[in-house]
Amino acid sequence: MSAAPSPPFTEIAIVGVGLIGGSIAAAVKQRGLAKNIVGIGRSRDRLNAAQQSGLVDAVSVDVAATGSSDFVIVCTPVDRIAADVRAVAGASRCGALITDAGSVKGTICHDLAGGLRNGTTFVGSHPLAGSEKTGWEHAQADLFQNRLCVITPCPNDSALAVRTVDEFWQSIGMNTRQMSPEEHDRALALTSHLPHAVAAALSSMLSSEVRDFAATGFRDTTRIASGDPSIWTGIFLQNAESITMQIDVLIERLIQLRDLASQQDADGLDALLSQAKHKRKQLTD
Repeated sequence: MSAAPSPPFTEIAIVGVGLIGGSIAAAVKQRGLAKNIVGIGRSRDRLNAAQQSGLVDAVSVDVAATGSSDFVIVCTPVDRIAADVRAVAGASRCGALITDAGSVKGTICHDLAGGLRNGTTFVGSHPLAGSEKTGWEHAQADLFQNRLCVITPCPNDSALAVRTVDEFWQSIGMNTRQMSPEEHDRALALTSHLPHAVAAALSSMLSSEVRDFAATGFRDTTRIASGDPSIWTGIFLQNAESITMQIDVLIERLIQLRDLASQQDADGLDALLSQAKHKRKQLTD
């Protein structure tokens, strides 16, 4: 009888054990991808609870605890990721590999493109999975199954490092695609960041006088506005150029719809709504 294959990583460290970081830990543990998982965060009590639940094997509030890890995943808010990666690099073993899970890539990747300490390497990535819920208590080992992860290498990143990061996300069930940080940010401005802006704007319009009339349509449309405001503030600021461009396009589309309605243009409205229905159907076909 042959021995079981060794895990591909001796130790994985996760900086930021929230919904995404916790789900990564759960997926790694379920698939036996590391001998040891270290959780790094700010709250000792919450980290201890995550360890007691069996989600991670060791915890620390000191980034120096990543020093024995060969692979580190930074899952902190986007406006902290670059600084957190530099802190990890300063504490890491020589040659360690670092990636992240941030939904904005341009500012992060270009900030870190100049090189890191201790011969460490950073390759940006973004797993397109999540929820409006927060906290490791909502972690799911299958959160990433059959979802897309975008890998955003910079021109000088080593092919081996990029391939290792790519293979890691595939190993927890994801499909992967490589694109530039700028291409990623333009795409996500429309498909992720603009929907949150719309949900937040719409939700902010709800007055107490009409709250009782907010049924399924309003609740479904505004669900993602329940996300952590501090996280989304960082996303909007980090990807401001692409988001404002998409907001302008949306305003133009709303003006078009407004004008068709005010002009009693039934044919025009039907054409616009039919096109929208067709494109929405393509998401589920």
